[in-house]
Amino acid sequence: MATVVRIPTISCIHIHTFRSQSPRTFARIRVGPRSWAPIRASAASSERGEIVLEQKPKKDDKNKLQKGIAEFYDESSGLWENIWGDHMHHGFYDSDSTVSLSDHRAAQIRMIQESLRFASVSEERSKWPKSIVDVGCGIGGSSRYLAKKFGATSVGITLSPVQAQRANALAAAQGLADKVSFQVADALQQPFSDGQFDLVWSMESGEHMPDKAKFVGELARVAAPGATIIIVTWCHRDLGPDEQSLHPWEQDLLKKICDAYYLPAWCSTSDYVKLLQSLSLQDIKSEDWSRFVAPFWPAVIRSAFTWKGLTSLLSSDNPLQLRT
Repeated sequence: MATVVRIPTISCIHIHTFRSQSPRTFARIRVGPRSWAPIRASAASSERGEIVLEQKPKKDDKNKLQKGIAEFYDESSGLWENIWGDHMHHGFYDSDSTVSLSDHRAAQIRMIQESLRFASVSEERSKWPKSIVDVGCGIGGSSRYLAKKFGATSVGITLSPVQAQRANALAAAQGLADKVSFQVADALQQPFSDGQFDLVWSMESGEHMPDKAKFVGELARVAAPGATIIIVTWCHRDLGPDEQSLHPWEQDLLKKICDAYYLPAWCSTSDYVKLLQSLSLQDIKSEDWSRFVAPFWPAVIRSAFTWKGLTSLLSSDNPLQLRT
């Protein structure tokens, strides 16, 4: 059988927490990894031993990384919004469809909808979340969509002051200032109380987190009993039973992506599963959505060569540069 290399992977993790009779809080989790090749797997326990992730960053390294992330999004968010709108994440597509450029914004909305569906977020009004946190909120597209859909209050956090300011301005313009707010905050040290939110949402920000264990721990901490946690994040492929590491060419490719997008070392979907299991989280299921996100990046590249894309690049004070 031929081996299919999946690199990078994008993982979507859905968690339903509930309060047991004992003091311990458990959760049911749905994990839907989206890589570039189809797999389907489920796992309720791990037999691979201890969790092996990147070393925890030194304080100076973490500060340097966070500064780079903030500056990257300060400089690039306006350009992205001008071309793609206020959703700064992948789209969700039918695997066999031919998608026109005008369909991609709709596909980004569908990504939100499919994440909610896969997480079994109820359509019954009495079960809708009332309070939402958007961890790594960008310019607030997900927060505003979710607040309008569920009639909920939502708070978003980002490292970028420019993103937070723009997100608040868009909320005000859409008449949502009383429902949605945004602030600069660290996802690894969230300024929220334990158990504060019914829905904890992180759409493609986990890849920026230098300490994955602390990241998922904070998401679990701020989730209320009965809450849902949804994480969509980039991962590298799972290693095979006889593999100790990725192939050198894979590591080189990931390094280029890390350098371009201010990402720390990557982990796999199975690493996330082990982290969640270590928090006494249960009922873990994974599903590959690679074929549903595959059209996105070719569309991003094509959009740069449209008239709007070219004029946006030329008029930008800090045009994005392709790093090699």
